[in-house]
Amino acid sequence: MMMYYSQTIYMCWHFLPQAVREGKSQYEKAFGIPSKELFEAIYRSEEEMINFMHHMDSTWNLCGKDVVQAFDFSEFHTVYDLGGCSGGLAKQFVSTYNDSTVTIMDLPKVVQTAKKYFVTDQEQQIHFIEDLFNDPIPEADLFIMARIIHDWTEEKCLELLRKIYQSCRPGGGVLLVEVLLNEDRSGPLMSQLFSLNMLVQTEGRERTPSEYTKLLTDSGFRDIQVKITGKIYDAILGRK
Repeated sequence: MMMYYSQTIYMCWHFLPQAVREGKSQYEKAFGIPSKELFEAIYRSEEEMINFMHHMDSTWNLCGKDVVQAFDFSEFHTVYDLGGCSGGLAKQFVSTYNDSTVTIMDLPKVVQTAKKYFVTDQEQQIHFIEDLFNDPIPEADLFIMARIIHDWTEEKCLELLRKIYQSCRPGGGVLLVEVLLNEDRSGPLMSQLFSLNMLVQTEGRERTPSEYTKLLTDSGFRDIQVKITGKIYDAILGRK
């Protein structure tokens, strides 16, 4: 995690004043790579992709168990983790809910790298499907979106959440895992810093519980529950 922060995020933060003035990602200034396609910039080389995936693995080693235990997910047996990267959170999920299988949908090169470096043959409850944004989303009981919604504008978030709603089985749900801001945006400090980081790296931002609730209800989900875990990442569950 700290390797990724020092080698990548720190470089983007050199251009924080420009990010505030322009309201957009600073990957092009930091690395000379256009940031129009977000993940083309983030995964600009295999080495950088592996660094990012190790960062995700270490994040879920610290916070994953609190997230997957935020609610009782034992009724959900078919789970899709959209943008699940190296499978770090999926491993935490199947270790807690042994009767579940988790299928990770991500970009083709991410899936190939995950299979090569991060997933063992013994992890039979975890599967991969290539392509997150273009393929239809298969039916499932539960969809996980961890650190995904904060990357995007409201329009793109709603487009993806509505696709998920259509594929979600009746009684199923969607789990958002994000850093939450206070409703008045007065803090927490960590969440405010993360939101600035979304500015310098992506086209998104961190949001308040009510903003996530509105995104979910506008997509068709109901019975929205928010759980503050006490760790970096919190959990929001919506039901169909």
